[in-house]
Amino acid sequence: MSKYPDYLSPTATQGRKSRARREPSGVFSLFQAPQIQQFKEAFQLIDHDKDGWVNESDLKEIFTSLGISPSKRMMDDLLSARPGSHNKSLFSEDGRGINFTMFLTMMSERLFEFDTEAELVEAFESFDEDDTGVVKVEEMKKWLSEIGDRMDVHEMDRFLKGPFTDRQGNFNYQEWVKVVRVNGAETS
Repeated sequence: MSKYPDYLSPTATQGRKSRARREPSGVFSLFQAPQIQQFKEAFQLIDHDKDGWVNESDLKEIFTSLGISPSKRMMDDLLSARPGSHNKSLFSEDGRGINFTMFLTMMSERLFEFDTEAELVEAFESFDEDDTGVVKVEEMKKWLSEIGDRMDVHEMDRFLKGPFTDRQGNFNYQEWVKVVRVNGAETS
Protein backbone atom coordinates (compact mmCIF):
# COMPACT_ATOMS: atom_id res chain seq x y z
CA MET A 1 0.00 0.00 0.00
CA SER A 2 1.46 3.34 -1.05
CA LYS A 3 1.68 6.24 1.33
CA TYR A 4 0.80 8.56 -1.56
CA PRO A 5 -2.68 9.20 -2.95
CA ASP A 6 -3.70 7.25 -6.05
CA TYR A 7 -3.66 10.32 -8.28
CA LEU A 8 0.10 10.66 -7.64
CA SER A 9 0.95 7.12 -8.67
CA PRO A 10 2.86 6.64 -11.94
CA THR A 11 -0.07 4.87 -13.60
CA ALA A 12 -2.51 7.66 -12.69
CA THR A 13 -0.41 10.28 -14.47
CA GLN A 14 0.09 8.29 -17.66
CA GLY A 15 -1.76 9.81 -20.57
CA ARG A 16 -2.10 13.21 -18.87
CA LYS A 17 0.13 16.19 -19.39
CA SER A 18 2.39 16.86 -16.48
CA ARG A 19 1.42 19.62 -14.08
CA ALA A 20 4.68 21.43 -14.92
CA ARG A 21 3.62 21.75 -18.54
CA ARG A 22 0.25 23.26 -17.66
CA GLU A 23 1.41 25.69 -14.99
CA PRO A 24 4.29 28.07 -15.56
CA SER A 25 7.32 27.92 -13.34
CA GLY A 26 7.46 30.42 -10.48
CA VAL A 27 10.61 31.92 -11.97
CA PHE A 28 8.50 33.45 -14.77
CA SER A 29 6.65 35.58 -12.23
CA LEU A 30 9.93 37.27 -11.24
CA PHE A 31 10.22 39.05 -14.59
CA GLN A 32 8.08 41.16 -16.87
CA ALA A 33 7.18 39.83 -20.32
CA PRO A 34 9.74 41.99 -22.20
CA GLN A 35 12.50 40.78 -19.86
CA ILE A 36 11.51 37.16 -20.40
CA GLN A 37 11.56 37.77 -24.15
CA GLN A 38 15.10 39.18 -23.92
CA PHE A 39 16.25 36.17 -21.92
CA LYS A 40 14.54 33.88 -24.45
CA GLU A 41 16.41 35.57 -27.31
CA ALA A 42 19.70 35.22 -25.42
CA PHE A 43 18.97 31.54 -24.76
CA GLN A 44 18.19 30.95 -28.42
CA LEU A 45 21.50 32.55 -29.42
CA ILE A 46 23.37 30.19 -27.10
CA ASP A 47 21.34 27.13 -28.17
CA HIS A 48 23.24 26.76 -31.42
CA ASP A 49 21.65 23.47 -32.52
CA LYS A 50 18.15 24.81 -31.68
CA ASP A 51 17.09 21.69 -29.79
CA GLY A 52 15.82 23.62 -26.74
CA TRP A 53 18.78 22.58 -24.61
CA VAL A 54 22.11 24.31 -24.00
CA ASN A 55 24.85 21.72 -23.69
CA GLU A 56 28.62 21.54 -23.92
CA SER A 57 28.73 21.66 -27.71
CA ASP A 58 26.50 24.77 -27.72
CA LEU A 59 28.84 26.49 -25.26
CA LYS A 60 31.90 25.58 -27.31
CA GLU A 61 30.19 26.89 -30.45
CA ILE A 62 29.29 30.24 -28.86
CA PHE A 63 32.84 30.69 -27.56
CA THR A 64 34.29 29.85 -30.96
CA SER A 65 32.00 32.38 -32.64
CA LEU A 66 33.31 35.00 -30.19
CA GLY A 67 36.92 34.10 -31.01
CA ILE A 68 37.51 32.56 -27.59
CA SER A 69 39.14 29.22 -27.11
CA PRO A 70 37.76 28.01 -23.76
CA SER A 71 40.11 26.11 -21.51
CA LYS A 72 39.10 22.79 -19.98
CA ARG A 73 38.81 24.49 -16.59
CA MET A 74 36.57 27.26 -17.97
CA MET A 75 34.25 24.68 -19.54
CA ASP A 76 34.22 22.62 -16.34
CA ASP A 77 33.35 25.72 -14.29
CA LEU A 78 30.53 26.65 -16.66
CA LEU A 79 29.22 23.12 -16.81
CA SER A 80 29.20 22.82 -13.03
CA ALA A 81 26.86 25.84 -12.68
CA ARG A 82 23.25 24.81 -12.31
CA PRO A 83 20.16 26.49 -10.89
CA GLY A 84 19.45 25.92 -7.24
CA SER A 85 22.82 24.44 -6.37
CA HIS A 86 26.39 25.21 -7.22
CA ASN A 87 27.34 21.57 -6.67
CA LYS A 88 25.27 20.06 -9.46
CA SER A 89 26.31 19.69 -13.05
CA LEU A 90 24.91 21.94 -15.77
CA PHE A 91 23.39 18.84 -17.23
CA SER A 92 19.89 17.82 -16.29
CA GLU A 93 19.32 14.38 -14.83
CA ASP A 94 18.86 12.98 -18.32
CA GLY A 95 22.18 14.54 -19.42
CA ARG A 96 20.72 16.93 -21.99
CA GLY A 97 21.93 20.26 -20.57
CA ILE A 98 19.74 23.14 -19.43
CA ASN A 99 16.41 24.20 -20.86
CA PHE A 100 14.97 27.71 -20.91
CA THR A 101 13.31 27.45 -17.48
CA MET A 102 16.60 26.36 -15.93
CA PHE A 103 18.39 29.18 -17.78
CA LEU A 104 15.88 31.73 -16.49
CA THR A 105 16.33 30.38 -12.96
CA MET A 106 20.10 30.78 -13.28
CA MET A 107 19.68 34.35 -14.52
CA SER A 108 17.33 35.20 -11.64
CA GLU A 109 19.77 33.78 -9.10
CA ARG A 110 22.57 35.91 -10.52
CA LEU A 111 20.43 39.05 -10.71
CA PHE A 112 19.15 38.72 -7.16
CA GLU A 113 22.70 38.22 -5.86
CA PHE A 114 23.48 41.66 -7.27
CA ASP A 115 23.36 44.38 -4.58
CA THR A 116 22.06 47.18 -6.76
CA GLU A 117 22.87 50.11 -4.50
CA ALA A 118 26.39 49.04 -3.54
CA GLU A 119 27.30 47.99 -7.09
CA LEU A 120 25.98 51.20 -8.65
CA VAL A 121 27.70 53.44 -6.12
CA GLU A 122 30.96 51.54 -6.62
CA ALA A 123 30.70 51.93 -10.40
CA PHE A 124 30.13 55.68 -10.16
CA GLU A 125 32.87 56.09 -7.54
CA SER A 126 35.40 54.98 -10.14
CA PHE A 127 34.66 58.28 -11.93
CA ASP A 128 34.50 60.35 -8.72
CA GLU A 129 38.17 60.93 -7.92
CA ASP A 130 37.42 63.49 -5.19
CA ASP A 131 34.74 61.36 -3.44
CA THR A 132 32.19 64.17 -3.71
CA GLY A 133 29.17 62.06 -4.67
CA VAL A 134 28.98 63.71 -8.08
CA VAL A 135 30.61 63.12 -11.45
CA LYS A 136 31.06 65.45 -14.41
CA VAL A 137 28.40 64.85 -17.03
CA GLU A 138 30.84 65.41 -19.89
CA GLU A 139 33.22 62.78 -18.49
CA MET A 140 30.35 60.32 -18.08
CA LYS A 141 29.19 60.97 -21.66
CA LYS A 142 32.69 60.24 -22.91
CA TRP A 143 32.84 56.92 -21.06
CA LEU A 144 29.28 55.89 -21.92
CA SER A 145 29.86 56.51 -25.62
CA GLU A 146 33.25 54.79 -25.85
CA ILE A 147 33.42 51.89 -23.38
CA GLY A 148 31.50 48.63 -23.05
CA ASP A 149 27.78 48.67 -23.88
CA ARG A 150 27.82 52.05 -25.60
CA MET A 151 24.93 54.46 -25.26
CA ASP A 152 23.80 56.83 -28.01
CA VAL A 153 23.41 60.58 -27.44
CA HIS A 154 19.65 60.35 -26.89
CA GLU A 155 20.06 57.65 -24.21
CA MET A 156 22.79 59.62 -22.45
CA ASP A 157 20.72 62.81 -22.46
CA ARG A 158 17.72 60.97 -20.98
CA PHE A 159 19.94 59.49 -18.30
CA LEU A 160 22.11 62.47 -17.41
CA LYS A 161 19.71 65.41 -17.79
CA GLY A 162 17.13 66.08 -15.15
CA PRO A 163 16.85 66.59 -11.41
CA PHE A 164 20.15 64.88 -10.60
CA THR A 165 22.30 67.15 -12.79
CA ASP A 166 23.11 70.65 -11.56
CA ARG A 167 23.82 73.78 -13.64
CA GLN A 168 27.58 73.19 -13.39
CA GLY A 169 27.23 69.87 -15.21
CA ASN A 170 27.60 67.57 -12.19
CA PHE A 171 25.54 64.39 -11.94
CA ASN A 172 24.68 63.50 -8.31
CA TYR A 173 24.95 59.74 -8.54
CA GLN A 174 24.45 59.11 -4.83
CA GLU A 175 20.97 60.68 -4.90
CA TRP A 176 20.16 58.98 -8.20
CA VAL A 177 21.09 55.55 -6.77
CA LYS A 178 18.89 56.17 -3.71
CA VAL A 179 15.90 56.99 -5.91
CA VAL A 180 16.53 54.00 -8.18
CA ARG A 181 16.76 51.74 -5.12
CA VAL A 182 13.52 53.09 -3.59
CA ASN A 183 11.65 52.82 -6.90
CA GLY A 184 12.94 49.28 -7.39
CA ALA A 185 11.75 48.28 -3.91
CA GLU A 186 8.26 49.68 -4.61
CA THR A 187 7.81 47.53 -7.70
CA SER A 188 8.90 44.33 -5.95
